[in-house]
Amino acid sequence: MSSSKRPVSVLVLACLYLAVGVAGFVAHFGDLRQTDGVWIELTEFLAIVAGAFMLRAQNWARWLALAWMAFHVVLSFRAPPQLAIHALMLALIAWLLFRPEANRYFRSAAAA
Repeated sequence: MSSSKRPVSVLVLACLYLAVGVAGFVAHFGDLRQTDGVWIELTEFLAIVAGAFMLRAQNWARWLALAWMAFHVVLSFRAPPQLAIHALMLALIAWLLFRPEANRYFRSAAAA
């Protein structure tokens, strides 16, 4: 694999973050009138940023993606089924983003 070739796992995750971020941003746009609405939109915006910059091989973006999912794990502590699902998703995302081919991909941008 070329050091600059984007792994499929990173492509899929980045696209998922973009899709979830855009869909959430649009769905919660009407909530901006509420106090929490701004914070909700900010978290959706961060998903978009993480997805977009993972496509650009920015190492900090994969850490942002993990932090975004970890935040959702913390928010889920009062609902055990959601907690389990979010924790499993966090583990899967971490595994996909730190596999050897993903490490090479994110390292190639730092070397360029």
